[in-house]
Amino acid sequence: MFSDLVWHAVQVTEPVTTGPAGWITLPDVSEKLDLPISKVHQLIRERALLAVRRDGIRVVPAELVANATVLKHLPGVLNLLHDAGYNDEEALRWLYEPDEGLGGNAATALGGPLAREAKRRAQALGF
Repeated sequence: MFSDLVWHAVQVTEPVTTGPAGWITLPDVSEKLDLPISKVHQLIRERALLAVRRDGIRVVPAELVANATVLKHLPGVLNLLHDAGYNDEEALRWLYEPDEGLGGNAATALGGPLAREAKRRAQALGF
């Protein structure tokens, strides 16, 4: 009976799964940004864009490539996360971790007025 009380006392407000709403393959990123595929690979190497493997294919979260450009603050945030010791999967997890103070998560914030706050939070990880 006690476990029933605890179960009903807890309200679930977080989504069960978090992460990108969609993925874009590198050739599609190349087309969307109107860049050669070699330049897309360079953006990933330089941490100006984040790509991870899903089912053996490198993909980019769709939200990170908005209106035919990479989100303005994304390269800075990715470099800050890397300097703090985060690998690409950990950076992806950090970007999509639920955070109501950032309007949902850091990835969402990077496309709006809370971008500088997301960048400040990434910077704080290095200390």
